[in-house]
Formats: sequence, structure tokens, C-alpha cells
Amino acid sequence: MALSPERIESIAALASRLFAEGGRLDDVARAVRAANADLKTVTTAHASVMAEDPLREEAGFDLHLVDGNNHCWVITDKPELASGVVIAQRDAED
Repeated sequence: MALSPERIESIAALASRLFAEGGRLDDVARAVRAANADLKTVTTAHASVMAEDPLREEAGFDLHLVDGNNHCWVITDKPELASGVVIAQRDAED
């Protein structure tokens, strides 16, 4: 499955709106999953634990793409390989 630039924009916009409205990380992930049921992986983390550079840096969170096409999933910067996302919330001081 590939994620188009428009799809990535839609996911980022939804997460941005929900965070701006005061949504918690779990609630944001739940909403992104509901709006993108075909994604294999929608998960969350705190940005401080992510070793990979994000695909996108948004206000308050980073968006990473996941390649879950093999046995184990890995972070990728290639939308054409992406089958999911990680929403990594940053601390206020980040």
C-alpha cells in the first residue's frame, strides 16, 4: 500500500486539528485509525523515544511512516512503501 501526499496531508491535518482542540494522544490515534481503517498500523509514541527522523514535523507532534509489508514493521521515509503511521507527540518544550 502506498500513501499519497494527499493522504499523508489528510492524516496530519486530522491529528493537528485534534491536538489543537486539546485531544489526548490516545484519542488522536483512535480518530486517525477510524478515519483510515485500511492502514495496517496506526500507533503512538512520545517523540523522545523515536530514533528515526520524522517524515513531517507538525505543531506538537511528528509523523512517521511505517512499512509493515514484511514480518516486522520499520520506519520508512518512502510513502510508496508505507502501510501505517506513528504519531509521536512532542513535549511542549520540544
